[in-house]
Order: sequence, then C-alpha cells, then structure tokens
Amino acid sequence: QVQLVESGGGLVQAGGSLRLSCAASRIIFSINAMGWYRQAPGKQRELVATITSGGRTNYADSVKGRFTISGDNAKKRVFLQMNSLKPEDTAVYYCNARRVVVETEFDYWGQGTQVTVSS
Repeated sequence: QVQLVESGGGLVQAGGSLRLSCAASRIIFSINAMGWYRQAPGKQRELVATITSGGRTNYADSVKGRFTISGDNAKKRVFLQMNSLKPEDTAVYYCNARRVVVETEFDYWGQGTQVTVSS
C-alpha cells in the first residue's frame, strides 16, 4: 500500500510563511512527478505546484512568485515553501505522486494537511 505522509501545515498570519513536506513510502516503482494540490471549502481540488523527476516545475498562476516546490526524487520526498501567504491560500493541501505507465496516469494521494491563513 502506497503511503504519502504530509506535514508542516498550520495556522499563520497573512504575510507569513509555511513549509510543507511530503514523504512517500512503500513505493517500489519510479515516480514521474510529485506535487501539491489544495482544496478549499466548497471548491474543487486544484493544482498548486508540481515537479517532475527531471526537475521541471509547474505552478498555478495564483502562487507564482510566492511558492517554491522542490523535491528529492530518489528519496521520494517533495517540499512546498510558501511565502507571503494570503487568506485565500487557506485550504487542505494534498501531496500527490504520479506514475505514468504507457500513457496511463496513476495518482497517489496523501491524507492532506490544513493550512489556515488569518487576515
């Protein structure tokens, strides 16, 4: 059973910073990409940032310039440094690992960590 365990969420004031971490375990295959998604109350889950095994990154427009994703593909860990946080960043943040096999994507998810930004 694949496990993704997130940590680092919490409550912070607007303008503050948080660093999220995610560690994958029980994965014996290669991961093509890892990333972070978030879901606010009443909204759909949305992409925050991803990083491929080759180090290519992708960010949602709403977090560009404020968030930085990094990862250690060999150790199957991914991090999200969040700076200049805004109340609209409040959401449950989910770690994702994606494996691609013959053009089929397999997604694995963590349990989520709450990030709350107060104004």
